[in-house]
Amino acid sequence: MDSGGINKVLGELQATAQAAASKPATSVEQTEGPSFGDALQNALAEVSAAQKDAQQMAKSFSAGDPNVNLQDVMVNLQKANLSFQQMTQVRNKLVSAYQDIMNMQV
Repeated sequence: MDSGGINKVLGELQATAQAAASKPATSVEQTEGPSFGDALQNALAEVSAAQKDAQQMAKSFSAGDPNVNLQDVMVNLQKANLSFQQMTQVRNKLVSAYQDIMNMQV
């Protein structure tokens, strides 16, 4: 997945929120803990890692590795698929929220 596009959307959302609040960018207070963008990037990395692990396990099974059984391969592939679908839904919600903000009258 391309995290550059997500960062662009997040940047535009932040700029729009700042413009709507009529506050300069320097007056935004930082809270403790990871930012939303950092959390989103971590989630993307986890989804990517789950997909890579599932693909590697499937390749090992295909190669005849006796330590890998079909049930584990199928479970890991389904976990990777579900995490990808969840991330896609998060992306869709972000795009929808961005479009709603852009359609607001100020």
